Amino acid sequence: MTTAPLAADEIDELATDYEGRPAEELLEWAAERFSERIVLTCSWQHQSSVIIDMVSRLQLDLRIVELDTELLFPETYETRDRLIEKYSLELESITPLRTVQEQAEDEGPELWSRDPNRCCYLRKVEPLLRAIDGMDAWVTGIRRSQTATRANARKLEFDEARGVVKVQPLVNWTDEDVLAYLFAHDVPYNPLHDQGYPSIGCMPCTRRVRPGEDSRAGRWSGLEKTECGLHAPSQQPTASSG
Repeated sequence: MTTAPLAADEIDELATDYEGRPAEELLEWAAERFSERIVLTCSWQHQSSVIIDMVSRLQLDLRIVELDTELLFPETYETRDRLIEKYSLELESITPLRTVQEQAEDEGPELWSRDPNRCCYLRKVEPLLRAIDGMDAWVTGIRRSQTATRANARKLEFDEARGVVKVQPLVNWTDEDVLAYLFAHDVPYNPLHDQGYPSIGCMPCTRRVRPGEDSRAGRWSGLEKTECGLHAPSQQPTASSG
């Protein structure tokens, strides 16, 4: 059984306490409370840009990790590079155990089109497990307004499957809050957000959102899948038969 870094009642009380307080205060508290055992993961969507700017302004010493699936948009990599340059980031990049070509040789070509859960596990979830190994806390940029599955997310939660406290400073922010911050502080952000991509993942599994669609309708379009598995308990899918 996984032991939580904080007692359940303490996590609940802190989540309630920080609900109405600025995101920066939660980040400062988490950086001090968890010290070297806290990690921020970045997907280079606009939430990542906001949190990176906050961490820089507050001069917080956080381990910063990108989970590079090796299938991201060119614009996503360009955004990463702009943020690294602007904030002099010390970034740790964690990639899948197999390249895209090696995965195709082992699992068959375009696994994402046949078994997207397996592909997400190999290229996102397993790298995340390595990123948070030995950590007590994990800073994420998820927000309640993104999907129905995230509607009840809190500022602090215990991820029982992975044994870490999830620190979610932007969980109660709206799209308008995010954009206002980016423009107010002149923060580099992914240009795809201005081109019909409110949610950005890997190239093969992300399309533009049409007028009137949900903000994540462009992710795994046509499938029941709505989450990659990073923010939901998941077990390793069985290997594809190819």
